Amino acid sequence: MTKMRQTIAVTIAALAIGVLLAVSGGIGPGSSAAAQTAPAKPQADVTAAYSNALAQFKAILAERRRQIDSRQPLPNLPGQALYLARNLMMSTYKDLTDAQPSRIGRPNKYGIPPQYFDADSEPLIDEYRKLFDVMQAAPANAQNSATPFKDVVDLGRAIARAKGLDAANAETAGRISLALFFAETNGNQNIGNARSNKYKGSFQTGVSEDANGRRKWADIKPAIAAFDPELIARDSKEEARLGNLDPRYNHWTNVRNGLMNAHAELFAQIPAIAKTLPNPIDQMKFFELIQIVPSPTKSALRSGNLLGYRVSDPKIMGYLRNNSMFAYGQSDRARTSANYREIMDAMWLFNEKFERALAEYDKVKPR
Repeated sequence: MTKMRQTIAVTIAALAIGVLLAVSGGIGPGSSAAAQTAPAKPQADVTAAYSNALAQFKAILAERRRQIDSRQPLPNLPGQALYLARNLMMSTYKDLTDAQPSRIGRPNKYGIPPQYFDADSEPLIDEYRKLFDVMQAAPANAQNSATPFKDVVDLGRAIARAKGLDAANAETAGRISLALFFAETNGNQNIGNARSNKYKGSFQTGVSEDANGRRKWADIKPAIAAFDPELIARDSKEEARLGNLDPRYNHWTNVRNGLMNAHAELFAQIPAIAKTLPNPIDQMKFFELIQIVPSPTKSALRSGNLLGYRVSDPKIMGYLRNNSMFAYGQSDRARTSANYREIMDAMWLFNEKFERALAEYDKVKPR
């Protein structure tokens, strides 16, 4: 997923620059008009940039709603323009509140820091989410589960036990697995992707990632059968049910393959990770970073100073921005490096998803 996200970040930056240039009036720094208005001009610029970005976001929301309600054909990747417009709205609002701190308003229901988001715009994000629900709804032939959250926890727990973890640490793996499901799809099973033609399913894998996870599952399956034959019986049932369907559109098989592809090899290190990161939300963020930037995150873990490990590679910083870290406002985008404590603190858009994952885990965990 990282290559796609990097492209998106470049596009966001280009859009943001375009808006800022559009409201600058084209006055050069050496002109007399620029000299006369220099003290007030930055605030006027950021106000106009935010107003323009807000108007653009409202316009694309209305356009997609009209297209959907009138059953018009949607463009390829219909969520991309919405995503970019939302990010630009938040980015220009952060520039505005940096220039005018008095504009920082009340808390919002999404838990977004108020310097990045005006709570009066909550209805716009409500509509944004509703549109994405329609645009990336699961196909009619998708094979849903009646117990999607329990499935994720059961698979994560079983994989962790096969990796040698005791019962308590295996439960941590199950909880983290459920968080990854929420991070990827907001807890929605078998969905498509309105911003990519490559990634599908409950764990949003590509074809090669899913196939790699399937191969790794075949290797670990006998070990799981030795202590949890009931889970393997369920697995066999889902495989038989699958038939010729893309396995990413069976909730069970996509969760299983997604976990095996990207995360299972690190489950054995959960005791050490939990010692460094006792907060369950931080543990979830760490494993999501394995999904986003696997190489530096593994290096951070091996370093012995996970939270202090610093990332400065521009490509890696770009991947982080593609996933909403240091992505909004000129001051955030100007960062050239960050350590893992700073990176995890910047993952505030994930907080709501992970809190929901914790709540759902409490419902399905063993009593």
